[in-house]
Amino acid sequence: MRKIEGRDTASGNGIAIAVSGDRIVSIEPAHVAHDIWLSPGLVDLQVNGFAGFDLNGPDFSADTVSSLARYLLKLGTTSFAPTLITASEEDLLFRLRCIDEACRTDPIAAACIPFIHMEGPSISPVDGFRGAHPLEHVRPPSLTEFERWQAACNRRIGMVTLSPHYAESETYIVSLADRGVHVSLGHTNATHAQIEAATKAGARLSTHLGNGIALQIDRHLNPLWSQLANERLTASFIADGHHLPAEVLISMMRAKGLDRCILVSDSVALAGIPPGTYETAIGGRVHLSPEGRLSIEGTSLLAGSASSLLQCVERAVEMTGRPLTTILKMATETPGRFAGRGRLHPGARADIMRFRWNDTLNTASIHDVWIAGEHFYRAS
Repeated sequence: MRKIEGRDTASGNGIAIAVSGDRIVSIEPAHVAHDIWLSPGLVDLQVNGFAGFDLNGPDFSADTVSSLARYLLKLGTTSFAPTLITASEEDLLFRLRCIDEACRTDPIAAACIPFIHMEGPSISPVDGFRGAHPLEHVRPPSLTEFERWQAACNRRIGMVTLSPHYAESETYIVSLADRGVHVSLGHTNATHAQIEAATKAGARLSTHLGNGIALQIDRHLNPLWSQLANERLTASFIADGHHLPAEVLISMMRAKGLDRCILVSDSVALAGIPPGTYETAIGGRVHLSPEGRLSIEGTSLLAGSASSLLQCVERAVEMTGRPLTTILKMATETPGRFAGRGRLHPGARADIMRFRWNDTLNTASIHDVWIAGEHFYRAS
């Protein structure tokens, strides 16, 4: 039996968490003299890469997944969904096999990955809505192809982002929901009726709402209002300070209700590396500014997120003025509802981070991290 002590982010009081094996046994009040806060580990439902580890890049392997998992753990992310974007079926099958290999051979990767997130390929083919996804590989949903994906990765796919404008969408969504796969709407120019039909069929999430959409849309008849108004949908947001202006994030959080808001990093391989100009396989030539904005060189168009989920928590506190405990829930417990993670209670898996919080700067510094009850990292 091990005990982990810190200040509870919800109450500010000291608590001691007793851990046996990979589970939390009990949580009791404790006298804590230090200023180290204690929280569930972060749960990120959308990760494309970080620190040069690229899940969609040309040099991908099982080692990429293992290295990425270890890097994210040091940033407080104890669970993440490796996210594969639109590509040929051959390419997707290769990457799925590699992720499966990592989970079968590396206990750390297996502990960190609740499921794989397929972002595409059944998204809108229309410029603006499609984002950086390659047009030549956008295609209608196919349950036969989905089953080939699942066979390649031992059924590890647990989330699919799609646009419900295809004729096959309703049947496809019902089939995925029946299989326990979370269906999320994103990169879509679907009509209100199509979005309503998708949620009645079983879609329950919106992928990075406010992004993956054209710069100019109808002021009333557009996918944003339809998804904000739909109470079946929980929306994810990229709160890195670049993807959504503060007033947009605040308004969308109010519209959805805090219990239906999730933070994701949507980080790419260039996150966590020095500012500069880089050549990428998907976005081409891109520029990473000192402020962390990643854009296509010579334009204001974003080329992905360069922030960790912990940095998104920091920025969301700053942008919205909401208390840290509220924002942390959007990066732990709420996404954890879809991943089976992210809560501190007896019987839950012991995924825990301790950190210090600077109220003046709205910044966090990780003190240490546990994954499945194992003490993985402590800051020097």
